[in-house]
Amino acid sequence: MTDAEHGADAAAEPRLIDHLIELRARLLRAVAGLMLVFVALLPFANKIYAWLAQPLLAKLPAGGQLIAVEVASPFFAPVKLAFFTALMVTMPWLLYQAWAFVAPGLYQREKRLALPLLVSAVGLFYTGCAFAFFLVLPTVFGFLAKITPAGVAMMTDINAYLDFVLVIFLAFGASFELPVALVILALLGWVTPQQLKESRGYAVVGVFVIAAVITPPDVVSQLMLAIPMCVLYEIGIIAAGWVARKPDPTT
Repeated sequence: MTDAEHGADAAAEPRLIDHLIELRARLLRAVAGLMLVFVALLPFANKIYAWLAQPLLAKLPAGGQLIAVEVASPFFAPVKLAFFTALMVTMPWLLYQAWAFVAPGLYQREKRLALPLLVSAVGLFYTGCAFAFFLVLPTVFGFLAKITPAGVAMMTDINAYLDFVLVIFLAFGASFELPVALVILALLGWVTPQQLKESRGYAVVGVFVIAAVITPPDVVSQLMLAIPMCVLYEIGIIAAGWVARKPDPTT
């Protein structure tokens, strides 16, 4: 090994250590922020659960209620919800820590594009969760309450209800990321806006298949996911047209 190569290796090692130290610091800050909010929410865990249960309780017949099948469910279900609420609340902080770690290594153009995409992704995820809570869940529970057979008391376990709602939140939050996903694909050069337009028919079919898989088995909730996704697909085409790679005229 020459002196120049030895010097390059010696210089690279401190840089790697510096990156690892920075990564550890960012992870500690992210976890500290999450745990701080989680601890702050713990005293309100039962109130948060009561608020989350309103879409179901409002549709239950007189005397209907949530039940706790397991002995520890009244404790663990609200605590679990408090943690996921803390995760949602601190999502911008967690993503900021990730951004602060990778941003120094990005080019200026990449920074200009990445930050709006990051903000849009967070906003769309929150929008999807809000759409699910205020519109989809009341509709789904109203439908399920109406089709419950006579003589059957609709009383759901609090853990089962929480898991169901969290899955719905995740499904709608992730589905609302469609425009961001299309923009990223366009930035990578994997698709063009014209290809997205030409594939619109296939996309609509795919959207309805996805909606049928991840929503409860009723047509209303499937439409309530599929229709917004179709609109978001069109928004994604427009956004992809703004950022798509332009062909090099010299080639």
